[in-house]
Amino acid sequence: MNAQIGIAGRFRLNATAIKIIAIALMLVDHIHQMFSWAGVPVVLKWFGRPVFPLLLFIMAESFYHTRDRKKFLFRLLIGAWFMVIANTVLQALMPNYEIVLMNGAFMSFFVAGLYMLFWDMLVAGIKTKSPKKIIAAILLCFVPVLSGLPALFIAQFAFQWQLPLPVLRLIINAFLLLPSVFTQEAGLIMALGVLFYIFKTRRLAQIAALVAFSLFYFAMGNDAANQWLMVLAAIPMLLYNGEKGLGIKYFFYVFYPAHIYLLYVAATLIKG
Repeated sequence: MNAQIGIAGRFRLNATAIKIIAIALMLVDHIHQMFSWAGVPVVLKWFGRPVFPLLLFIMAESFYHTRDRKKFLFRLLIGAWFMVIANTVLQALMPNYEIVLMNGAFMSFFVAGLYMLFWDMLVAGIKTKSPKKIIAAILLCFVPVLSGLPALFIAQFAFQWQLPLPVLRLIINAFLLLPSVFTQEAGLIMALGVLFYIFKTRRLAQIAALVAFSLFYFAMGNDAANQWLMVLAAIPMLLYNGEKGLGIKYFFYVFYPAHIYLLYVAATLIKG
């Protein structure tokens, strides 16, 4: 345990506590997402800005310490596939033209996990001077990029082809099942999780990466969501003591889709 973790350890903010903080902020954010049509103020959305960085931070810790990375990634992939299908089915059964269900954080975590695996494979290949491992790492690096190219191609020519809307939606949803850097929900922030993993033993470097991303979004300006507020994730990160806590990993797998769909159903019923 390095000095930074030791200092933060006195405040007793473990991984479970950070997950709970992130989940609470996420709930507030999604209340705005589902009820913005009813006049819920955008300030609620601001609460959600630190959520992705916090969850990616904890994921980087979990990925480093897990005993079975294949199972870890498989759980995320199953969660991602479930939400793509559930989003499609729920919107078909209960259409609400004020809300678009595109929530799919599991796929963002899965893609981030692939790049964490890529980093480990690359480092191992360089250390052992193994061309095979280095080539395998590079190939893995390109998988989430290449898998998204067909979707971009279809999106480019969909209007020209005049595809019926149901057909277009079916094609888009099919491609959402593929792990891609272009369709995962977190966007550029996903890369922040990879940096958290690369600098997993250097807390100040992790914070520096977070600040850099926040400054980037701040410089972009005119962002109603104020994405730069994700810099506030630095506070729990600095207070993290390196301990797992209760874990509750399966709670998040259940809570994340459950609260999304309950809020969507409630919003749809209220709107009538």
